[in-house]
Amino acid sequence: MAAAGYCARFCRAGWQPSFQLVRHGSKAVTRHWKPMHFSRQKLMEVTEYIPPKPLIAPECMPRVEVEEEEHGFVKLLSRQVEQMFLENNMIAVCQYNGAPMGEIVLMKHRLRKYNIHAKFFPSEVVRKVLMESKYKNLFPLFVGRTVVLVSPETRAQEMLRVLKSVPQIVLLGGCVDNTLLSREGFANYAKLSSLGTTQGAVVGALSLLPSQTSTILQRGPTHLTSLLDQYVKQQTGDGAEAKEGGGGS
Repeated sequence: MAAAGYCARFCRAGWQPSFQLVRHGSKAVTRHWKPMHFSRQKLMEVTEYIPPKPLIAPECMPRVEVEEEEHGFVKLLSRQVEQMFLENNMIAVCQYNGAPMGEIVLMKHRLRKYNIHAKFFPSEVVRKVLMESKYKNLFPLFVGRTVVLVSPETRAQEMLRVLKSVPQIVLLGGCVDNTLLSREGFANYAKLSSLGTTQGAVVGALSLLPSQTSTILQRGPTHLTSLLDQYVKQQTGDGAEAKEGGGGS
């Protein structure tokens, strides 16, 4: 009772609570679904747009394949692969079987002494470039993880010597001076003498032929000269004997 009297005094004084619950009545829904009039339905059916049928069925039309644009990084790698094949005379493809990183760094350092560089490219990128170049016969070599050893010079002997120390990298084949070589072809090519030695042998053989030719050409005149000298001596001796015979008679 005391609480009720206290609240009544505050309400008479004009005090209102800060939070009041006000209940509103529900609004009347005036839009109910009504079925369309029959005449309007007929009008909508008659005026409905019917697109014309194509002369050729869509199933018979040639399919237009949308080419997906290559990623920028893939284009960069493709450009580097093309440049690698254009600038180097020796290209060797090796299978990479996961050698330790320390051995790979040491191998790169040893190869760099002979101007041989190791290149790692995704096989998918290399195969795509090879299909549009004259090196398409190297396509079967790029399967799985591969490493490409390139050099502007033909250093097959030095390359094989370095690869012997890294058994995880196996030579598969390659190209030297636009000539395809297998693993055995590289071994046979490495056994050949160097270019300087071959050039020296060719120069020696070519210089021997002119000297022999000169000797053969000089042999005839020398022999003829000796025969003429002998003939002159013989005639001189016969003349002297004839004079001695005439004087004695």
